[in-house]
Formats: sequence, structure tokens, C-alpha cells
Amino acid sequence: QVQLQQSGPGLVKPSQTLSLTCTVSGGSIATSYYAWNWIRQPPGKGLEWMGVLAGDGSTYYSPSLKSRISISRDTSKNQLSLQLTSVTPEDTAVYYCAREVLPRMTRPYDYWGQGTQVTVSS
Repeated sequence: QVQLQQSGPGLVKPSQTLSLTCTVSGGSIATSYYAWNWIRQPPGKGLEWMGVLAGDGSTYYSPSLKSRISISRDTSKNQLSLQLTSVTPEDTAVYYCAREVLPRMTRPYDYWGQGTQVTVSS
């Protein structure tokens, strides 16, 4: 059974960097069959796709976040990481990691992390 376990701080100060980790069990993040996404949902709003890391290690980011976001992986730990720099209160949201079966955007994500509430506040 595939599981995605998220970890990271729930409170980040403005201008600092938000860092979250998604530890995958039951499958390898290095396989070429899947891509790994980060998505967020601000309070009272819909889901916002942030970016993706494909099985070959390539990354694609939302244009609105491209200057601030970085997604990486540690294959030795089977972990996916998200970093978002220079955060503001508008980055307050529930953050999710999710697995996507390739080819991309042909079906819903099949596994999701449990979600991490991140609040940006001083």
C-alpha cells in the first residue's frame, strides 16, 4: 500500500522559507511511471497546483510561483521536498503532496498526503 506522509512546520514567519517533506512508502519515487506533485488550498479557496517532479527528476512549476518554489527529491530516503521562499500571509494554506500516474494530466492523482496546514504569520 502506497502512503505519503507529510512533515514540516505549521507556522512560518513572513519573508522566511516554507519547507515541507513528503515521505513515500510502498513504492519508489525514482520510478519513471509516476510524477510527484505539490498542491495547496488556501482558506476558502480551491486547490492550486504548485509544481511537479517527474520520475526522471525534471521539475515544472506554476508560473505564479516559479521565482519562489523548488521541488526536489532524496531517493535514498524516498522523500519529496518543497521549498517556498519569501512567504507572505497569502501563502497560508493546506499543503498536499500527491502522486500522479504518467502520462501527466490524464487521470486524477491516485495517492495524497494527509495535508499540512501552514500558517504564515509573525
